[in-house]
Amino acid sequence: MVGSRFGLVIFDCDGVLVDSEPIINHAHAQVLSDCGYVITENELLARFCGMSDAEMLRIIEQEWGSTLPPSYVQRVGAMIQNELDRSLVAIAGVGEAIDSLRLPVCVASSSVPEMIRRKLALTGLLARFGENLFSATMVARGKPAPDLFLFAAAQLGTAPDRCVVVEDSLPGIEAAVAAGMTAIGFCGGSHCDPQHGVALGARGAALVIDDMDELPTVIAKFDRERDCPF
Repeated sequence: MVGSRFGLVIFDCDGVLVDSEPIINHAHAQVLSDCGYVITENELLARFCGMSDAEMLRIIEQEWGSTLPPSYVQRVGAMIQNELDRSLVAIAGVGEAIDSLRLPVCVASSSVPEMIRRKLALTGLLARFGENLFSATMVARGKPAPDLFLFAAAQLGTAPDRCVVVEDSLPGIEAAVAAGMTAIGFCGGSHCDPQHGVALGARGAALVIDDMDELPTVIAKFDRERDCPF
C-alpha cells in the first residue's frame, strides 16, 4: 500500500486464525492430570495461553519437581490431531478479513511449523500465507519475548514500527509491544471470557476487537490517524 504507515500484518495462529485453543488445552489438561499434575483447562489457559509447549512443560516440571513421561508428547499430540481433524474451524470471518487487507500478511505462532501448516490447511487458510509461516522454534526465545515477531519482520524486510500484530494471548501482546509493533488484541475465540479484552488492553494492546470483520477498518483507521487516538 503506497504511503501506508504499515507494511506487514502479523497474525498469531491459535485463537486468532483458527479456533484451536479449547482443543489444545483439553488435551494437555487431561494428559497432565492423568500423569499426576492435576490442572483444569481454564487454569492451563490462564497461565500458559500463547506460550510454546516446550516452555510450558519446562515450567510445569520445575514446579512439580517431577519429569513427565516420555510418552507425554505423543499422547497429547494424538489427542490434538484427532480433534483437529474432527472439529477444527477457522475463526469466523478471518478469511474475508485477510482478503480485504491491502498489505502483506504472515503467521508468527508458538506452535511448531508442521502444526501451523496443518491447522491452516485444515481450515482453508494456508494459501493466503504461502511460505510466510514463522514458529517459535526458529528463535531463541518465544513469547513474551519479542524475538519471533522481530524475526518475522526481518524475514519479510519490514521495520518493526511498520508492523501490526493481531494476538489473542497476553504473552503475545507483550511480545508485540516489546518489539515496537502496533498490537491489536483479539478476543473473539471461543476460549475468551468476558474479561479477556480488558486484560489484553492492560498488557498494551492499542485496540481490542472481538469480530474479525472489524480488522480491515481498524487497520485503515490506524493508518489515517497516525497518533492512534483510541
